[in-house]
Amino acid sequence: MNFIHENNRIYLNDETGHMVAVVTFPPIKEGVVNIEHTFVDNSLRGQGVAAKLMEEAVSHLKEHNMKAMLSCSYAVKWFGDHPEYADLVEKR
Repeated sequence: MNFIHENNRIYLNDETGHMVAVVTFPPIKEGVVNIEHTFVDNSLRGQGVAAKLMEEAVSHLKEHNMKAMLSCSYAVKWFGDHPEYADLVEKR
């Protein structure tokens, strides 16, 4: 999958250029973003695309030495299932 990285979001377009998956993470303060929204189109559901978005987000956080607050319910669940990344979650 060819995810596109932009300021504060990572997304995937289909062959027609229509966005079919996205994770957004606007900044909250210096070095901290809020993973606030994850979306995967029905055509891709059940294929692990949301998990791949989280993996891309984790790579972004590590690369930029950032932490994340989690207001997206999927992100909360995913990080809960992956305690190896707990150091990337900003404590409230």
